[in-house]
Amino acid sequence: MLTSGFTNAPVTQAFIFLFIATSVLASITDYKHLFYLQVVPHLWRYKQAWRVFSWQTCYTNSTEVLFATTTLYQLRVIERLWGTRKYLSFILFTLPYTLLLPPFILATALRPLTFGRMNYLPAGPTPIIFALLAQYHAAIPHIYKYRIVTSSSSGADEVPSGILLSDKSTSYLLAAQLALSQLPGSALGAAVGWLIGYAWRRELLPAAARWRVPGWIVSERSEGERFEGLRRRLEGESARAAHSHQGSRAADGANARQRRTLGTQILDQFRGAF
Repeated sequence: MLTSGFTNAPVTQAFIFLFIATSVLASITDYKHLFYLQVVPHLWRYKQAWRVFSWQTCYTNSTEVLFATTTLYQLRVIERLWGTRKYLSFILFTLPYTLLLPPFILATALRPLTFGRMNYLPAGPTPIIFALLAQYHAAIPHIYKYRIVTSSSSGADEVPSGILLSDKSTSYLLAAQLALSQLPGSALGAAVGWLIGYAWRRELLPAAARWRVPGWIVSERSEGERFEGLRRRLEGESARAAHSHQGSRAADGANARQRRTLGTQILDQFRGAF
């Protein structure tokens, strides 16, 4: 878990590079206006239903790109814990929910309830990131806790009051910045993503625990190949251990022949005299 960089996290690395590349490309080509979503006029007036499937392609400002990629980098431990196949399966399985539910909730519930005030859904894969953050919250334990003291204690045995944090708090703070970047639409995407991640973990979604992508997509070997590789590795380690043991025994015998006690040396002197 403490390995640095993208070791054993190829899917996380690919997603980070993809989000950076698409965001930069959208900014350079001045096509950022094609990725965010407004119920009116995009859906109801212009009938641009394709925006429902494209609004998570990229972010439209550098601040969100920074917070999103940093949060994804922190969440790479999930891929190391689960393995690449399960990690990619989770993202692809929850993608239809994170893609379609926020626009649906915004168009059918929140916009009518707020009399048209909530009409905007910002671009970016914030729901996917918060679905992963729910797994990070449930599966990764904290290593240590610390307290930011806000007032001094009156007694020696009294614990000073303050804010209790852990080593995971920085990951949550980065994600919170992402959720609060373009209120209220960004908060909607974050909340939906967290609920979908929680529902997947509780197996409330159909076939959530059983579905996996084919192994060849992530270059995963079959079970027989894995066992064959393990057998060969164990045989090689056994052969090396036996060879090193024989070498140590031969070296011990040679050392024993070279070592002579004082009594043996005196007897050798008398044998040479006679």
